[in-house]
Amino acid sequence: MTPFTPTSDLCDAHPEAQVFAPVFQDFGGQARFSGPALTLRVYENNTPVRSTLGTPGEGRVLVVDGGGSLNCALVGDQLAGLGVQNGWAGIIVHGCVRDTAQLSGLPIGLRALATHPRRSGRANVGERDVVLSFAGVTVRPGDMIHADEDGICVLAPGLNP
Repeated sequence: MTPFTPTSDLCDAHPEAQVFAPVFQDFGGQARFSGPALTLRVYENNTPVRSTLGTPGEGRVLVVDGGGSLNCALVGDQLAGLGVQNGWAGIIVHGCVRDTAQLSGLPIGLRALATHPRRSGRANVGERDVVLSFAGVTVRPGDMIHADEDGICVLAPGLNP
């Protein structure tokens, strides 16, 4: 396993690295995580999130653009647990999560804007493997996501940490 490179060192070595605005809170049991991005766009429904986390993660990071909605949670303990079972390194949610007491004990990275006790809708509507832009960053499928206590940065594929 490659040693983890702190995001501050990555930003020093790669001035072109994108850095998410510091709006995300840490809810998972892994403060440090990294992996290639798989992108997903949904709005107030998490059926595509569930189906994606039910596939082999292979150390990837699921980046979910939930439109920044603060009306419901897109990820809870069941979906994060599914991510753990299937080998996902982390999940970034531009939206809310719930079940935070349980999430903090799961060995997965999880960042989101806030918490909300209401579950999302169940519509199977969303877009996968699309370019996402939120929190000052543009994420493309396959970009390398690096997260730690200092923040979250994004590097183009092929740039060495």
